[in-house]
Amino acid sequence: MSSYFTDLAQQYIDGEWRQGTGSWDIIDFNPYDDEKLASIRIATVDEVDQAYRAAARAQKEWAATNPYARRAVFEKALRLVEEREEEIAEAIVAELGGTRLKAAFELHLAKEFLREAVHLALRPEGRIIPSPVDGKENRVYRVPVGVVGVISPFNFPFLLSLKSVAPALALGNGVVLKPHQNTPIVGGALVAKIFEDAGLPGGLLNVLITDIAEIGDAFLEHPVPKVISFTGSDQVGRHVATVCASLFKRSVLELGGNSALVVLDDADLDYAVDAAVFSRYVHQGQVCMAANRVLVDRAVADEFTEKFAAKVRSLKAGDPRDPETVIGPVINSRQADALTGVVEQALAEGGTALVRGTRRGNLVEPSVITGLSADSALLRQEVFGPVAFLVPFDGEEEAVRIVNDTPYGLSGAVHTGDIERGVNFAKQIDTGMFHVNDGTVHDEPIVPFGGEKHSGIGRLNGDTMLDAFTTVKWISVQHGRSGFPF
Repeated sequence: MSSYFTDLAQQYIDGEWRQGTGSWDIIDFNPYDDEKLASIRIATVDEVDQAYRAAARAQKEWAATNPYARRAVFEKALRLVEEREEEIAEAIVAELGGTRLKAAFELHLAKEFLREAVHLALRPEGRIIPSPVDGKENRVYRVPVGVVGVISPFNFPFLLSLKSVAPALALGNGVVLKPHQNTPIVGGALVAKIFEDAGLPGGLLNVLITDIAEIGDAFLEHPVPKVISFTGSDQVGRHVATVCASLFKRSVLELGGNSALVVLDDADLDYAVDAAVFSRYVHQGQVCMAANRVLVDRAVADEFTEKFAAKVRSLKAGDPRDPETVIGPVINSRQADALTGVVEQALAEGGTALVRGTRRGNLVEPSVITGLSADSALLRQEVFGPVAFLVPFDGEEEAVRIVNDTPYGLSGAVHTGDIERGVNFAKQIDTGMFHVNDGTVHDEPIVPFGGEKHSGIGRLNGDTMLDAFTTVKWISVQHGRSGFPF
């Protein structure tokens, strides 16, 4: 077992590693074999306050630091991730139940986002804007918001913590990070250790391992943070947005999805099968962009369905430490119970299981369901696990209607032999991201990432990080003399 689970099982507040002062411990388990990885005494409301106050104190000097000096921290952090890649991968496999393939995928993206953070430190630029008043100069400065609170999820915790933490720091802010309770090391303490070793000044980044049962809304309501960056479910996201709005805080919300991968009648079916299987089953389907629904034109449905089901049956489920494993465990028993319930509900509604996986502990084997009624609620909700719904359609118009018939709008894909046909299809979908002749699961460091409808508010990546983690300030200078009416 990685030493991370013994060495980093603490809070990180004001540059110090220490135990929380709560009355109970968060127990960190391996979801595959239930091995106890770590026991962490939780942080209290008082420690939330200490973390935010430390970030606010440290941020002033950090914001005044030359951005070239700030950049050096991220260059060092990137080198450290590269040097420790195997150890981090082992931690991902142990704490998340992620496969070796998934760990490599997450680490590749994490390094790409750190590379972007290196450049982001130099991105803010001011402007001089003309004035209708003689002698006046209008300067617009882009400045850090101050302190950012980050709440990260369990599915890609290292990547999705870094994705907000690194840009917020690079742009001159302080940060307090609350990782998910199921991934406190990979999503929290490990991120703090990387930046500590990279030379980030103490107090700028704080990590709180805690639970809302202990702190309630204190993380959101504290007066210090000006922005809360939350990645998670739309139900919790709605609450985060409500609390933030009531306190005039900005929220950046990256929420759930119910993406569709659409196969038109002129698609390359073998390629579409590969894209669809990856899009649904990568990391056991625990991905916000995963293709919950696979829509297939009825003209090619029989051939596609046969090939899709055959490929799903070939996916090896089991120990994520085995390099051959494609399907590892879901994160906990609650998720496994929910997925079993989804399959049972689908069959009770008249669906047919072309593939029906069994469950062993938290290991839920893949299922493929067809024949659901068009009005089934299952086709409109997010299913966070290895269950695919195949849906036939007649023509593009019906496909567009089905794809849009969901409260979510995060990602999606369409497969066709005609690129422009695919682009025209994509333009009709109410979603933040859509891909032609590819999978539904993509993230790139300089392309705006985010969703519409219940899939979130705001965007991350590239220049949109400036909108998320800085604000603009107008300072005017009157070089002459203004005239006043009295």
